[in-house]
Amino acid sequence: MAIADDVAAKVVVRHRQLEPFWQAVFVAMTLVGVFIAVNQIFNLRFFVGITLLENRYLYVLLGVFLSMAFVIFPAHAGAARGVPWYDAVLFLAALVSTFFFAYNAENIVMQAWEFNAPEYAVYFGIVLWLLLIEAARRTGGWMFMAIIVAFSLYPVVAGHLPDPISGYDLAFTDTIRYHTMGVEAVLGIPMRVFGTLFVGFLIFGVALQVTGGGHFFTNLALAMLGRFRGGAAKVAIFASALFGSMSGSAISNVLSTGQVTIPTMIRTGFKPESAAAIEANASSGGTVMPPVMAATAFVMASILGVPYVDVAIAATIPILLYFISLFLQLDGYAAKNDVKGVPVDELPRMGRTLREGWFYLIAFGLLIYFLIVARMEVVAPFYATALLLALAMIRKETRWTWSRIVELIMSTGKLLAEIVAILAAVGFLIGSLSVTGLAGTLSSDLVRAAGDSVLMLLVMGAIACFILGMGMTITAAYIFLAITMAPALIRQGLDPMAVHLFILYWASLSNVTPPVGLAVIAASGIAGARLMSAMMESVRFATVKYALPFFFVYAPVLVLQQFDAFTFVKVLISALIGVSVLAYALQGYLPFAGAVRNTPLGLAVRVALVVGAMLLVFPEIITTVIGLGMVFVVYGLLLLDSRSGWRVMLPAERASHATA
Repeated sequence: MAIADDVAAKVVVRHRQLEPFWQAVFVAMTLVGVFIAVNQIFNLRFFVGITLLENRYLYVLLGVFLSMAFVIFPAHAGAARGVPWYDAVLFLAALVSTFFFAYNAENIVMQAWEFNAPEYAVYFGIVLWLLLIEAARRTGGWMFMAIIVAFSLYPVVAGHLPDPISGYDLAFTDTIRYHTMGVEAVLGIPMRVFGTLFVGFLIFGVALQVTGGGHFFTNLALAMLGRFRGGAAKVAIFASALFGSMSGSAISNVLSTGQVTIPTMIRTGFKPESAAAIEANASSGGTVMPPVMAATAFVMASILGVPYVDVAIAATIPILLYFISLFLQLDGYAAKNDVKGVPVDELPRMGRTLREGWFYLIAFGLLIYFLIVARMEVVAPFYATALLLALAMIRKETRWTWSRIVELIMSTGKLLAEIVAILAAVGFLIGSLSVTGLAGTLSSDLVRAAGDSVLMLLVMGAIACFILGMGMTITAAYIFLAITMAPALIRQGLDPMAVHLFILYWASLSNVTPPVGLAVIAASGIAGARLMSAMMESVRFATVKYALPFFFVYAPVLVLQQFDAFTFVKVLISALIGVSVLAYALQGYLPFAGAVRNTPLGLAVRVALVVGAMLLVFPEIITTVIGLGMVFVVYGLLLLDSRSGWRVMLPAERASHATA
């Protein structure tokens, strides 16, 4: 438990405590950055006579929020109080280097500085490169920084490396020019998406959190589901899905809803390790839950060249299948372990909960309206945030005070500084793959290595996503695979939307899988759980999430692509049966089968059910028939067993029993 607490503390306590001067600077910089973004997005024309070219706008945003990263994220644990002199220097260096490029924005465009910038500009580029590497370390960790360094310098050595990782090489100065002054690297897709789409959703998520949205959604879930068996865990799913859909962060989701759901789960009979694993998986699901879906959905929409709302709609059914499977796993766990619901006298009343937090639902409804009906995705979160802030004034408990306003601005600045540092650093990865031609050659080599086998290519992609997810953020891992792996899968005839969602799902699994499992680490700290035991329990609860991407890749109709009503109904029923059986089999319990004597399912029975469920993944009629046949036969035998009172065993179980 001490290990879990220690590691969780490192995850939770990441921000520096600022003295009044630096807090004032931080608040002012946040307001300036948000104002510039709002001015650009709404075309308010506040800067009369100054043309804010896209690159100038992005350089200014980068300068504002990158400089703040050195103020709020300490270089090491011992520098968590006060801003030391060297961070003040880095703060100024970030402002000077980025505003140099912002000032020269027109020259950069007109004279193609990414190829022939003057020598003095290269020096500013080197400073910016070093600053982004250090910011990547502080926000993403040592592993993330190492990957960014390796990829940022890859063009320098690309021509000297063996196939299949060789590419066109550049001199170091040319590499710096391309990275810092081109439109494919630091100012590439991630920063463009941030500056045009994502910043508004981040602000909405922070406003929701600061006004108590996490508490409201937890109470709403408790009122709806708390009284049922395993109700506390089912509350965690519902609350984390709702809150996570707007916060977009697994860890902040855990730290918000988990403060209530984890202790409640433990009090009603869940083991601390199970409670931590359940909350981590529910919160991780929130990162791929529309409308926010971390930052990645916005990047995905840009890469695919489709409106963001199309990505959000396509992601809806897969995430619902995931939460259904998690819900059923918890139902099986609660039934097998006789976990009761939350006592009725401890539950919040539905009417009172809605009276206290109805405005959250109104703001959320406005966001959905602007996204889906009005198709105004760029400005949607700003209108929703404005409505939320206005309606919060109605109740005394959520009314804006000076301290709450400061908290909102500080929380917004912290999040925006972190996201900008990570997204700008990820630009090095994109720039290197682009300028060296590695993305195309890797894609072709992967197809050859897989021997034109779609399944093998998918497995390779899943493994690559998982490995990258251990050292990179979800967005960084997704972008790398979207550039290298996705084209290979699409050339094999798979649907582009399904392929990109496949990559996103597998990249997000690092949140709940050892050795990283940051969401599990945070949840273990709250639960007082043994870390590795919680990690292994988390893997079991996440099993459906490992399998689910194969469902919609082989049947893109589940992500509403290549849509046909009959096929959709058929595949959806198959998927529902598959994830349901898989969920219950993982917990060793099936409703009505063996429940009379509460006999746990034997290993062979569980394996047979898992195999049958997995066969339902593939869209071919033969695999569907075999899978359904296995499930119905095993289920029928178990029903017969529960009603007749005699023990039905599969052959493997019978042999094992005889040997014993």
